[in-house]
Amino acid sequence: MQLNDLTYAVIGGAIEVHRVLGPGLLEGAYEVCLQHELRLRGLKVERQVVLPVQYKGVTIEEATGLTCSSKSV
Repeated sequence: MQLNDLTYAVIGGAIEVHRVLGPGLLEGAYEVCLQHELRLRGLKVERQVVLPVQYKGVTIEEATGLTCSSKSV
């Protein structure tokens, strides 16, 4: 899948989740629903993947995120 196609699918999925759920829920609820929505769209998705982040010369290993088709989202 091309990066533009992946971007289109992820943004479309996020818009769909927000359209259905609306505002005001905790981040975790949106994350689980987005994972489900992206899987419905045929994408491989993992939640709470440790993503090393560089901050002022220090690697922070506790940062987590969502990956979709091996790309950080």
